[in-house]
Amino acid sequence: MRLSITPQAEQLIDQALSEDLSSGDATTEALIPKTQQGKASIIAKAKGTIAGTEIAREVFLKVDPELKIDILIEDGTEVKPRDIIAKMEGKVASILKAERVALNFLQHLSGIASETARYIQAIKGLPVQITDTRKTTPGLRALEKYAVRAGGGKNHRMHLGDGILIKDNHLAAFRHQGLNIKQIIDKARQKSPPNLKIEIEVKNPQEAAEAVDAGADIIMLDNMNLEDMRKAVQLIKGRALIEASGGITLDRVRAVAETGVDLISIGALTHSPKALDISLELD
Repeated sequence: MRLSITPQAEQLIDQALSEDLSSGDATTEALIPKTQQGKASIIAKAKGTIAGTEIAREVFLKVDPELKIDILIEDGTEVKPRDIIAKMEGKVASILKAERVALNFLQHLSGIASETARYIQAIKGLPVQITDTRKTTPGLRALEKYAVRAGGGKNHRMHLGDGILIKDNHLAAFRHQGLNIKQIIDKARQKSPPNLKIEIEVKNPQEAAEAVDAGADIIMLDNMNLEDMRKAVQLIKGRALIEASGGITLDRVRAVAETGVDLISIGALTHSPKALDISLELD
């Protein structure tokens, strides 16, 4: 797959380069002749799934539009140590100035894609979708959610306007007013555009049954144990999509998928992935 460079992405690249190069590159400028030409390779140093090659390319071209860059491995592809992701040719000084920012984007996004791919592999053969959440790095949401897709996952809401999601704090506020689950869902239905799905977070099978009877489109089973998830699935009986969320680890995700839920949302895909080890080497 391939990422389109949006104006927002360009702005992020500009900010990152400004952060790193606002006072120039003292080392490169002191030691590397401006006219020196060379070649370099971006190389995987660990097994994982690649995401962010187009962002990395754009970083190099922002520093020097005359650099020649050849992407050899597309986003969404699994790599192993020593696989060459990209090759480039041009001014050595330009390559060195762009190196860190390009690798920061590439390593971070590939880390997200790699973690997502591990979850996808863990539920292989089961009719369940792995989705992300809004627990993203401020300003990087679009890129991080792209990386989830590169790893084989799906995106949940991109922003708060993407759907109605009635969470615990919404419920607490309305229950203080004396409203029950049906009344809350009815209110959401009346006040929201007809094209928006209504999802509600529930804590136990009984609340799940109330929510589906009230006409919720999606029921989020929040931090339920496996037994309660299975009970909730039986009570809902296909009348709404079922999402499992909260505390779902790689070791536990297959057992959760086997309860019969439709979606499993995992904040850790974006809020705490380990960067994939990738380096740049001058030839």
